[in-house]
Amino acid sequence: MAEKKINVMDSVREASKAVISGVDEKNIKHWVEIYIMGKAYKVPADLTIMQAIEYAGYRLIRSCGCRAGFCGACSTVFRRKGEYKLQTAMACQTRVEDGMFLVQIPFSPAEKPLYNLKKEKFESSAILKYFPEVARCVSCNTCTKTCPQDLQVMDYVQAALRGDFKAVAEGSFECIQCGLCAIRCPAEIVQYHMAQFARRMYGRYGTPREKNVEKRVREIKSGKFDKEFDRIMSLNIDELKVVYTEQQNTREVY
Repeated sequence: MAEKKINVMDSVREASKAVISGVDEKNIKHWVEIYIMGKAYKVPADLTIMQAIEYAGYRLIRSCGCRAGFCGACSTVFRRKGEYKLQTAMACQTRVEDGMFLVQIPFSPAEKPLYNLKKEKFESSAILKYFPEVARCVSCNTCTKTCPQDLQVMDYVQAALRGDFKAVAEGSFECIQCGLCAIRCPAEIVQYHMAQFARRMYGRYGTPREKNVEKRVREIKSGKFDKEFDRIMSLNIDELKVVYTEQQNTREVY
């Protein structure tokens, strides 16, 4: 039996209805009480943390990114009622719970060293050269427990200590750069920047060149896409919105 096709944009609009267009309270079946910076708010129970914050009247102009769980911009720390432990999540993916306490947090550690891959040797010392704090890892596994992608972060940090670029690249492949691992790390390791460096090194020196990638690079250099790129760059904001909406509406999931 064929499965019903679901339009991605329609799903997003329906989930955000209470935030975007407002709803009559009588149509809301379930409510929860959350706390934002210590103040209580009653919000519909089916909203995500991000939607609930907006429903409460806050305007998000930072840390809201893609709103689809891919960009890692909305990393969030919260506490549940009756628990002392802090929890971590992505605000656009996690639904609110009754008695949830939310608070503003500083931006995730974002400083990273400057490097030129062309001048680096493909050897284990390259990682410690730019990320010496990796050697301070105490294998507490806090980074793994914090990761919203369920990555085995501690494992790829240990692989970095061994100079195993392949293991780091494969273990961190689905990292969304949210920074929650670095926030909780007692050794002050910035795992996501270290892993990005390892992936770049492995991509440059450790893997065979992909034929399709080489073909696309040649096409870009030849100017094949210049005309379309210039057209997009010439559009005003309203025209770009139309193009974006049309593009999203053509995507279907099954």
